[in-house]
Amino acid sequence: MRLLRIGPTGEERPCAIGPDEVVRDLSAWVPDWTGEQLDPEALSETARRLAREASTLPAVDPTAERVGPPVRPGGHLITIGLNYRRHAAEAGMELPAEPIVATKAPSATAGPYDDLILPAGGDRTDWEVELAVVIGRRAQYLSGPADSLSYVAGYCTANDISERSALLDRGGQWVKGKSFESFGPLGPLLVTPDEAGDTRNMRLTCRVNGRLMQDAGAADMIFDVPYLVWYLSQFFVLLPGDVVLTGSPAGIALGRPGTPYLREGDVVEAEVAGLGAQRQRCVAARRDLTAHRPVGTGHGGPSVPGGPSVLSSAITAPTKDGGQ
Repeated sequence: MRLLRIGPTGEERPCAIGPDEVVRDLSAWVPDWTGEQLDPEALSETARRLAREASTLPAVDPTAERVGPPVRPGGHLITIGLNYRRHAAEAGMELPAEPIVATKAPSATAGPYDDLILPAGGDRTDWEVELAVVIGRRAQYLSGPADSLSYVAGYCTANDISERSALLDRGGQWVKGKSFESFGPLGPLLVTPDEAGDTRNMRLTCRVNGRLMQDAGAADMIFDVPYLVWYLSQFFVLLPGDVVLTGSPAGIALGRPGTPYLREGDVVEAEVAGLGAQRQRCVAARRDLTAHRPVGTGHGGPSVPGGPSVLSSAITAPTKDGGQ
């Protein structure tokens, strides 16, 4: 099943793509894609019901409304560092013996077409396309990697945006460089494991202004998805709606001397094949914004149109390669 959430920030409705490839509003069945609704058994039951009764649900046009993150924000955002062999090589670092674990503030969560807000005072905002794993049921002290996928609700595209000046130059703790508003775009789709297939076969790409910057298979991961879920459960109680960003392939700006970091007006496109393509326009931060603004407000719809891509399992390809 392919899930998504559509509507203004804080008012998103749980939706899914039916067997007729029409996006349907499931608000009559589920309150949101969160909590017990993400349990793999509950999702399987919802999928069976959708196959039988999709035509009874309201159709939704995702090109006419904002597409939000596919799970309700608020869960733990756990990030994994240096988890691709080529990425470790470009950083000049040895392969880690254990996963390197950091976090992003939940308030960084954004929709797949929301503006990417460049932080005030930052000058090294970087892209990191990643495969994200959404937890579907409480997991703690799992017995081994072979058991861990039964705790997964599904997978989605993520971009682990990082401000390198805050991450590297401000006294440690990566969370400071990863948690600015809009630095955690997720979606558009949450795809359940039965439909997504083997994550090791997934391909990740990222383009900036049409230029291919990242292009790698998930098979280059040092620690694969089952291992990461098992490993994290030894340290965290993983709860439904928690999101694990499984690491970035090579090709980030930090690893490309002479390549500019993101600037106002740039367009970033991140995609995990089969999970959907994101597209964000970079805008400058405003210091006069009220502290009461909810996450993502100001992005009433995709600044750079992208909604139609959610309508097919193949997903519309990103912009044509502009030079690499």
